[in-house]
Amino acid sequence: MAHLTHAGHAPVIWTGRAREMVEVLRHRIARRRVYRQSLRELRALPNRALADLGLNRSTLRRAALEAAYGRDADQV
Repeated sequence: MAHLTHAGHAPVIWTGRAREMVEVLRHRIARRRVYRQSLRELRALPNRALADLGLNRSTLRRAALEAAYGRDADQV
């Protein structure tokens, strides 16, 4: 039967990877919040205000995506 006598650096590597995964998740959650807040605010505007911004109801999601993720929103 095999016995583990040395665990090596596995816990340290896992800790680093876990931190990295948590940071990525936090970043994604923050961007998603920006998207949802932007969409909520845009949907609350009357059509005239949207027209002044060069938007209409069919372009609100795209505008909110660009606010949260930048011009590369297609890659989200």
